[in-house]
Amino acid sequence: MFDNTNKPKGINRVILASLNSFRAIKWLYLNESAFRQELLLLIIAIPVSFLFDISDKEQVFLVLAIVFIMFTEIVNTAIEAVVDRVGLEIHPLSGLAKDLGSAAVFLSLIIASSIWLVILL
Repeated sequence: MFDNTNKPKGINRVILASLNSFRAIKWLYLNESAFRQELLLLIIAIPVSFLFDISDKEQVFLVLAIVFIMFTEIVNTAIEAVVDRVGLEIHPLSGLAKDLGSAAVFLSLIIASSIWLVILL
């Protein structure tokens, strides 16, 4: 069973979790070109969302649609890291896991594009 007695609690847990998250985002930025492209898309999407005569809620949905792509990319990268950690030999299930992660990113792109089209057209 998992021993939870030595794990930080309270605000220390929140601080350590935040530091781990920032370290992961820094790693993504330095190592994943897709993440950098999606970050650039987010940086462009935020001011562009103000160019249209839409409600504040719609602007939030436009930005969150791009953040959703980034979230999916993070999960996909985590899947790839775990598969690569287990072993670099070619195995059908390893390929399937990576393909499914890629498919999730692809679907998130379709969803985000659809949200932008529905709101702006």
